[in-house]
This record gives sequence, C-alpha cells and structure tokens, in this order.
Amino acid sequence: MEVIMKTVISTLILTLLFGSFNFINARTKQQIKVLINRQKTIPGSKLTLKFASLVEDSRCPIDTNCIDAGNAQIMIKVSKSNGTAQTFELNTNSAPQFVTFAGYKIKLIDLNPAPATNIRINRNGYTATFAVSRLR
Repeated sequence: MEVIMKTVISTLILTLLFGSFNFINARTKQQIKVLINRQKTIPGSKLTLKFASLVEDSRCPIDTNCIDAGNAQIMIKVSKSNGTAQTFELNTNSAPQFVTFAGYKIKLIDLNPAPATNIRINRNGYTATFAVSRLR
C-alpha cells in the first residue's frame, strides 16, 4: 500500500511540475496587432516591431473558390532599444512565415482585411497580427 501511495504522490508532483512549465511557456507567447506604417513595442521586451509595407497580396478572395490559397508578403522592421535594427519579409502562406531576432521568434499569423472580389482594399488599411515568443 505504501508503494502505491508513493507512486501516486510522485505522479501528482510530476504532473504539477510539468504542468507549471507549460503554463510558464504559454505566458511568454503573446499576440500583437500592428497597422501598416505603424510600430509597437513588444511588451516585456526592448524591441519595437514596425509593419513597414505590403510587398504583395495575391491571396484568394474570400468570396471565390481558388485552386491555391495565394500568398501575401509583408516587410517588417524590428529594432532593439540600442538602435540595432533589421528588416525582414514574412509571408502568410509561403516561407518564411517567422523570423528570430534578439532572442525572440516573430511569426506572422494573420493579415487583414482579406481580399474580396467586390472590395478594393486601401493599402493603408492593412493590419498584421504577429505571435511573439521569447526563445529559451
């Protein structure tokens, strides 16, 4: 009986321990929305992320059926507080969809608005959503 209790307690402790690691890791991921030609500081970091431009948008309009989903490509500029900066191109459906910079992974997860056949999108109306996580 004592062996069973030790096994149960050990299992419970390990479950709590590994569960807390997953919780800590999940807290380091965050989503940031940035309007085109604007920048935001990544909370808890000394990095600034700027959605510099839309390079192309050949995504399939949402009100049609396409053989291919298409792709949108954007240019971002990531800067550290000490002035170090780098420019990257990210894609919605092609590689690369993420970059690493100064200990962070920055992934493009959405670009809005989505194209539609009856709507002409203002190039200054795009918003990019990024998932940002600290690398360990």
